[in-house]
Amino acid sequence: MDFKKKNDNKSSNNKGGFSLLWMYGILFAIVIAGSFFIDDNSINKPVSWTEFESYVSRKGVKSIVVYNNTLKVEAELTKNLADSIFTKEQISKTQKYKVNTKGPSIDGIKDKIDKWQSDGTFTGDVSYMEEKDYSNLIWSYGPIILMIVIFIYIMRKMSTGGGPGGGVFSVGKSNAEVYDKDNSSKVTFNDVAGLAEAKTEVEEIVDFLKNPGRYTELGGKIPKGALLVGPPGTGKTLLARAVAGEANVPFFSMSGSNFVEMFVGVGASRVRDLFRQAKEKAPCIVFIDEIDAVGRARSKNAGMNSNDERESTLNQLLTEMDGFGTNSGVIILAATNRADILDKALLRAGRFDRQIYVELPDLHDRIEIFKVHLRNVKIDDTVDLELLARQTPGFSGADIANVCNEAALIAARRNKSSVQRKDFTDAVDRIIGGLEKRSKITTDEEKKSIAIHEAGHATVSWHLEYANPLIKVTIVPRGKALGAAWYLPEERQIVPQQAILDDICSLLAGRAAEEMFIGTVSTGAANDLERVTKQAYAMVVYYGMSNLLPNVCYYDSTGQDYMFSKPYSEDRAEIIDKEVSRIIQEQYQRAKDILKQYADGHAKLADTLLKNEVIFAEDAEKIFGKRQWTSRTDEILASRESGEKTADGENNNKDSEPTPPPIPKMEN
Repeated sequence: MDFKKKNDNKSSNNKGGFSLLWMYGILFAIVIAGSFFIDDNSINKPVSWTEFESYVSRKGVKSIVVYNNTLKVEAELTKNLADSIFTKEQISKTQKYKVNTKGPSIDGIKDKIDKWQSDGTFTGDVSYMEEKDYSNLIWSYGPIILMIVIFIYIMRKMSTGGGPGGGVFSVGKSNAEVYDKDNSSKVTFNDVAGLAEAKTEVEEIVDFLKNPGRYTELGGKIPKGALLVGPPGTGKTLLARAVAGEANVPFFSMSGSNFVEMFVGVGASRVRDLFRQAKEKAPCIVFIDEIDAVGRARSKNAGMNSNDERESTLNQLLTEMDGFGTNSGVIILAATNRADILDKALLRAGRFDRQIYVELPDLHDRIEIFKVHLRNVKIDDTVDLELLARQTPGFSGADIANVCNEAALIAARRNKSSVQRKDFTDAVDRIIGGLEKRSKITTDEEKKSIAIHEAGHATVSWHLEYANPLIKVTIVPRGKALGAAWYLPEERQIVPQQAILDDICSLLAGRAAEEMFIGTVSTGAANDLERVTKQAYAMVVYYGMSNLLPNVCYYDSTGQDYMFSKPYSEDRAEIIDKEVSRIIQEQYQRAKDILKQYADGHAKLADTLLKNEVIFAEDAEKIFGKRQWTSRTDEILASRESGEKTADGENNNKDSEPTPPPIPKMEN
C-alpha cells in the first residue's frame, strides 16, 4: 500500500469534502430567508392616499392593516376592483390583491376608518400592528453571525496546518511525509554520483531492514540511528532520498524546523506522534533533515541562551530514540552540516550509533557527478569532463550542478545548438569571480599597475615547487577585483610547511612587483595581505611551525574559542607577533629575489597582459619554459586509473583522495 497516496487522499478529502458546519449554516440561512422573504402568493401595489380613499369609497376594500410605527396602511381589494387596477397577467398569477399607502398621521387614519365604518363605506376588518424592521435585526444579530464565521474559518486554517486528521487539536500532530517503494518520484543510488564510502554505509542500513535475520541470528543488534555530516551541498539529503527509493519499507521525512513552533509543547508532541506512527509501520526509516535546528547543545547556564521549548523538544527526542521504551525496527537518519553544535547526549552510542561523513567530492567523484548532471545537457565533442573536474576543486555536488546549468544558459544566450567547452569555462569563471565589468573605467596607469601586480603572482608561482599551477591571469575587472589570477590548487590531505611558505610567497609577489618595477605600492594587495597574515598566524598559533614556539597549538576544536580570554600571556602574544612578522618579511624578500632573477620574463608577461588583457598557462610556458614540477593531481588520477585496472578488476589503491580546499584560488 502506498502510504503517501493514502495521506494524499485523506488530505484531499478534507479539502474537497462538504463540512457539516457549512451544511448547518446553509440550512439556517434558508430558514431565515424563508421566514423573512417568502410571501403569501399576493401582489401589492403602492398608491397615493387619495387613490386609497377612492378605493374605499367604491366599496372595493375587504380588510385594512395599519402599521403604527411607520404610518403604513395596507388594504386587501375585492376581485372586481382588482380587475380594474391590475393587468390580466398579474391577476392570473396571484390570489390576493393589495395596495399600500402612507397615511397623514395615526390619529388621522383612525378618524378616516371610523368615518368609513359609520357611513357604511367600509365593513371589513381593521388591524393595528407594528411593522418588522429587518435592518434592526441585521444590526442586532449580524456581528454574532460574523464572529461565528470568522471562528469557523480560523478553525479550518488551524486544522490544515496541524497535520493529518484535521481539527484544531491536530496542531501537535506530526506532518512528516511518508514514502514507500511505490512512490512515483523515486531517487536511487544510481542517481547519487561519488560518495562511495557513504553509500556503502547507507546501503548497509537499508539491508538491515530488508534482511534483519542475517544480522540478528548471530546476536547482533540493528543500529538505531545514523548521522550524515558534511559541508552544505555535498548530497546528504539526496543520499537520504536514495534510501527512500531503495528501501522497501515506509520512509518518514521531516525537517528539524518542523518540530519548533510558537506554541508551547507542540515540538515534543510532534516528536511523540512521529515515533508513534513509525512504530505502527515498523520496520521503517525516519529521516530528520537539518537536525541542528532542534538538536543544538543545551545550555549549561539556565539563565543564558536558553530556549525551554526547543530543549523540551530535544529531551523528548532523546527519550524516544533510546528511552525506557523500545523502538525495534525504527532506524533514524539525520543530516546536518554543524555536528559540532549538537548535544553530546544525541551523539552517544545507542542513539546515533554511526556518523557518516559526506565530504566534498574528490577528482574522480567530480567526474562522476558531471556525468550525472550532463545527462540532459546537449554537449559537443570539445567538452572534456576530466578537465572540468580539474578546474573545479572544492566544488560540491550542488556547485557542479550550478556550473552545468550556468553553462547551458550561457550557450543559450549565444544561440548555440550545443554547450561547448568555452561555455563551461565561462560558467566556472562567473561562479568564482563574478561577471566581467568591462565598462568599469580604469586609467592607463591603473592598467599598468594591475598588469605588473598580476604578472608578479604568475612569475613567482611558476618557479615555486608547491605553488598552485596557473590557469589564467586577467586584468579585466570581475566582481570586486580589478584583476584576478586563477590557479588550480593541489588537493592535499596533509600540507607540508614549505607548501604554506610557497603560498605566502606567491601571494606577496604582487606587492613585491609593484615596489620593484613601479617604485611605489598601492591598495591592490589588500586581499593578498589579509590572506598572508591569516596563514602566517595559523602557522605559529595553530600548526606549531615556529622556531621560537615549536609544537604549540592554541586552536580550540570544541568551537568555544576560549570565550573572552586568550590562552596565552601578553609576553607570549608579543612573541607570536614577532614570529608572524618574521615569516611574512622573509617570504616577501624571497618573492623579490625571484622577481629579480626573472625580471625579463615578468616584463614580457606584463606587456602581454596589457596587450591581450588575459594570459593563460601556455603563454607563461612560452616565456619561462615548461614548469619542472608535475601536478600532483595528475599523479593521483594516474594512480587511481592504474588501481582500477588490476587483475581482479577491483580498485586496490588504498590511498584516499585528499580533501580539496573550498574553491579554486583567485588572487586579485
